[in-house]
Parts: sequence; structure tokens; C-alpha cells
Amino acid sequence: MTARALLAWLASFRLRILLRTAFLLLALTVLAMTVTVLQEEKQRSYDNYRHSLDKTREQILARLHHPAGQLALLNPGWNLAAAARGRPVVLPYAALDFDDQSKVRSAIEMSGCLVHYPGDASLCVAIGNNPWAGGFIYAAGTFASGPLQAHRIGDEFLDTAHRLRVRVSLRGQSWQWLAPFEALPAAANARNEGLRGRFTGYAELPGRDYTGTRPVREFRGWVWQSGACADAEATDRDSCPKKAFFSLRLPVEALREALFQQARPVWPPPDLDQFEVRIEALPPGDGPALFDSQRTDGLAPFALDQLAGLLLPGESLVIRRHGGTPGAAQEIARIAGRDEAHETSSPLLTRLILKLPVQQIDTPEVALNEVISTPLGSYELQLRGDARSVNQTLSVVATRLSWFVGAMLGAIALAWLVIEVGLIHRIARLTRRTRGLSQSVQTEGGLERYQLADLRGHDELGLLATALNELLRRVREDAGREKIRAGQEKDMWHAVGHEIMSPLQSLLALHGQADDPSHRYISRMQQAVRVLYGSASPSEAFERSQFEVAAVDLARFVRNVAENAGIADVVCSGCNQPVWVRADEYPLEDVFGHLLANAERHRSPGTAITLRLATDGHHATVTIHNHGPLIPADMLEKIFEYGVSDQPDAAAAGSRGQGLFVAKTYMAKMGGTITASNQADGVSFSLCLPVLG
Repeated sequence: MTARALLAWLASFRLRILLRTAFLLLALTVLAMTVTVLQEEKQRSYDNYRHSLDKTREQILARLHHPAGQLALLNPGWNLAAAARGRPVVLPYAALDFDDQSKVRSAIEMSGCLVHYPGDASLCVAIGNNPWAGGFIYAAGTFASGPLQAHRIGDEFLDTAHRLRVRVSLRGQSWQWLAPFEALPAAANARNEGLRGRFTGYAELPGRDYTGTRPVREFRGWVWQSGACADAEATDRDSCPKKAFFSLRLPVEALREALFQQARPVWPPPDLDQFEVRIEALPPGDGPALFDSQRTDGLAPFALDQLAGLLLPGESLVIRRHGGTPGAAQEIARIAGRDEAHETSSPLLTRLILKLPVQQIDTPEVALNEVISTPLGSYELQLRGDARSVNQTLSVVATRLSWFVGAMLGAIALAWLVIEVGLIHRIARLTRRTRGLSQSVQTEGGLERYQLADLRGHDELGLLATALNELLRRVREDAGREKIRAGQEKDMWHAVGHEIMSPLQSLLALHGQADDPSHRYISRMQQAVRVLYGSASPSEAFERSQFEVAAVDLARFVRNVAENAGIADVVCSGCNQPVWVRADEYPLEDVFGHLLANAERHRSPGTAITLRLATDGHHATVTIHNHGPLIPADMLEKIFEYGVSDQPDAAAAGSRGQGLFVAKTYMAKMGGTITASNQADGVSFSLCLPVLG
């Protein structure tokens, strides 16, 4: 297949290649854009990681320097379940000023030891961080109730007033107190300020009668009830529930005794997790408790594990406490960043992100150390991070967004499929069916296999298929009519040939001698009729003609043609020596006859027609030259085609434009060639035949 044929074959696929390539490039562009964005995000994450780690360190230090953070450091195992058991916490303060409402409220709220419960209730049970402040347990909180009913001095029954029931258990011992509310003298604006008083503690007895019982001296309790309703929308201020804040100091002899058993007491107590404190707020009478500290529906206080929300995946925080044995450090917490591995992460995207090239920082692994000092010891914080951990985070995010890229690729694939099925496939079918249509038009019955009716439609391609189908139908009809006309012409040639051959046969009988000049011309006429006889067209007859090739003396033949051509001033040269070639004299004579007739018609008046014979030992060449107008350069090859003539209305004048066509056809059948060329003074036709060896 030549290069031109290959390009022509590829051109037939140009539209399909263009559309498919466009969709392929669009899909590749989406993938390239996705990879580029991932690479840029990975580089940006690597660049920002160290700054982010420093910011995380600052946030952690700020939280742990706050009293709530120090409370979490001092009580690493405290949680909501421990609060429900009544486990006291170690405060970041030496003690609580339980007699001053504002101070104690501020201290417990700042430290974050308050556990809040539904119904405006809260409670903080704690001990101070200084053992010499006394072996006391502090309890402070709130509960909501109606106006507090006070215990009347001298009343041997305590259940007629609001009261607190307190129970402390530790080291196999327990203490229980019942503390009724006793009001203090009201101020002038008591309606707005509310009630204030104290809870006087009594060792709890099995019955109701506390006659002769004296209060516990070291038990201290205060309460302040707000004058405003707990519900701002309440209308009856005299009976609506109001919030009461209380503060207690509970004397525990076991703690005070332990302080003096050794020179340097251990504080906080090592068995603090085993302490249990229960506080109940009881209404007057036998009704259900207004508040019970053993409920488990409170809000969890701040704990060290909440710092995990500040850490990224791959980051870790280790907290160690320095104290006690010199040089020893106790690990109290190991916190890891919230791992997003539980979220869906594509392994393929993870491997792709790992292979994306980026400019890495000098040290991917970073460790930051800080120390926080408290009255009970120093705490070492070691924050570790690895910049390479951003790969997993980026993979999780990329997986969540991969549906968007997948949707884009799906839309591209769907659009390609619609165009492929609705357009490209139909174009391919139309191309396959119409390929070689020009050759099929020239063959008999070749158009019958081109059926385009199933491709018709109302769109552009369907209209084209409809037009082609209609055109092919008309071409088939025209081909049928042409076949009928060709058959009729063939019958006509049969009849004409038959009618001409009969008188020629009679003339040949009258001039039967071979040396009779008339015999030669009659034989030529018979050959011409035989060539055309039974053919559908003259061109087909000339191409199918059969020759009887024999040895011919071309020099003698040329001299004979010049003498008997019937044309004046025909001069030959180079014909003195015999030149033998293989040819059929009659067709060769027709060739010279057509060429001399053309030369006679186009030569200038008074000029001669020259026949010059030359040979190179292998080929003999006869050049026929006449003086006259030149042939246009673009017509030098076309003049040998059938039906080409320089005369206007050639067919009407009896010229069919077949003389040079016949000459070229006959020369080819005899193994020779014929060419035309323009000379300075006219035109030359060269006839070339192989010489007999």
C-alpha cells in the first residue's frame, strides 16, 4: 500500500478518530488535573505541617496551664463514672474558702471539677493539693427546689426541713451525716437576694428522734438560694423552684491521722480512687431526693483524652509525671491523634499519593518537649509528629471526593457512548456500505448490495442516508436503462456488421488476386468490421481485438505508406536498410493512417509531413512530424483517450475522437508505444516497436 493510499484510507476514519481522541484527551485531562491537585495538596500539607504542630503545642500548653487543665493533670483517671461513685478530685488549689460563696464558686468553676446534671444540679467533690490544709473533703454544687424550709432550733426531728445526707467511705470506714438547713437572719432586701443559711451536720441516726444529739463540730456547710426562679418564664416567684448553691467541708479523721504518721506525708492519698462520697439533697418529709450524686446522666468534665481532638492522625502526646523517686518518671497519659483510618480510604489512592513527588522538609519526624510545673510535681509533655502522616489524611479526603472525579469520568464515558452508538457507529456502517461504490457502479449488478434504507432517519445523518439511498435507487434505474441500451446497440452492430460483410465478401471474390490493390483495402475493411462486429461499444471492440503478429520489414512498410497514403508532400527518411519488427500489417497501417490524417489536418499550408525511421539495435522508432500549431501541455496525454477531439461538435461532423485511442491500443497490443511531443515548429508522434533479434 502506497503512502497516498494509506493516507486516503486513514482519511476515511478521520471523523471517528477525531471524536474518540477528543473524549480520550478529555478523560486524560480530568485524571491529570486530579493528580496535579493531589500533588499540590500534598506539597502544601508538608509545608504547613511544622507550623500546625507548633500551633497544636501552644493550644495544648494553654489548656494544661488553665486550672481545668491542671485538674486533669492531677486527676488523669477521673471520669464521669468515677464522679458517680463520688471519687474526690485533687484541686489545683491548696484548699477551698468554703465560707465565701463567690470564692468557692469561682474556684470550682475555673477548675472544671463541677459535674453538671439535668435539672440545674451540679456537684464537685474534691480535696486540696496541700496536705497541711487539713484532712478535709470539700463538696460544692447546686440543686433546685422550692423555698428552703429551715430547721427550728430545739426541734428534735430533722426531717421537717430541707437537709443534706452525706456519706463518706474509705479504707474500710464510713461516716454519715445529716445536715438540716438553718436559716440566717434575712437582710432588708432578702426578697431579691434570696435565702442564705447553713447546713448543720449531725451524725446520722437510725430513727427520726435526735433529742440530745449535738452537731459535729468540724462539719461546716453553707447554702445560698437565689431569689429568682430557675425558670425565667415562671410567674409565681414565691413557690417556683429556685437554684440553691451549697458548700461543705467534711471532716475525715482517717485522713488527718495519716498526716501525722510519717515525717513527710504522701499527698494526694495513693488510694484516692477508692474514696466514695455520696450527697443527697432531701426535701421536708419522706419525699424523693431532690438530688443524688450517684446519678450517671451528668456531663463529662474535661479530661486528658479530650486533647486527642487537637492532634492530627500520626501525632502522639505522652505525659509523664516527675516526682517521688528522684529521676523516676511515671507515664500518666499516652494520647494519639484521632485516626481517620476507620473512614473509607482507597488503597489505590493511598499508593498514588505515596508515589507523588514533593519537596520534603528536612526532618519529617518532629518531637517537641515541654514541662508544666504544679504544686504536686512537674509534668513532662512530649509531642511527636510525622509529616508523612498527612498522606493518610489526604487519602481519606481524596477518597471522599473521588466520587466527583468518577462522576465526571462517567459523564464523559456516557457522552462518548451516546455519540458512539448514535453517530459514530452509524457513520461506520454508512462508510462500510459505501466504500468501493465507484467501482461497483461500473460492474454489472454491483449496486444491489448497497442497501441504506435501515439507516434512514430524521437527524442529519439519517437525512444523508435517505438522500444516498434515493440516489442509489436512481443510479440502479439508470444502470438498468443503460444495460438495455447497450444490448440494443449490440444488436444494431450485429445487424450492421452482417449487412456490410455480405457485399464486402462479394467484392473480395471479384478482386481475389493478392497483387490486386483493391484486394488489400477490401481485406482491411473486413478486419475493421470483424473488430466492431458483436461489441457493445467501439472502445470495447478495439480493446478486445485480436492480432496476427508476424515479422514485418518496417523500412519497406514506411516507404509503402508514404507512397500510397494519398496525402501530398509525405517524405520519409532512414528507410534504406531493412528493419525487421513483429507487427500486424493491417492494424499498423491503421495506426499510420490515423496519424497521417491528423498531421494533414493540422499542418501549415505548403509544409511537408516527415516520416523518419531510426533504430538503436533493440527498438525501432518512426517519428511522424508536421509543421503547425502545438498541442497544449495538459493535453499531451489526454489526446489518446477515447472520445477526446479538438474539433467542436466532433460527433456531429462524423468524428468520434477515437483515432489516437485506436493507435495507442493497437500499438500496445503489438508490444509498442506511442507518444506525442511538441517541437519548436510543430508536433511529433513517435512509434516505437521492438526489433527482432
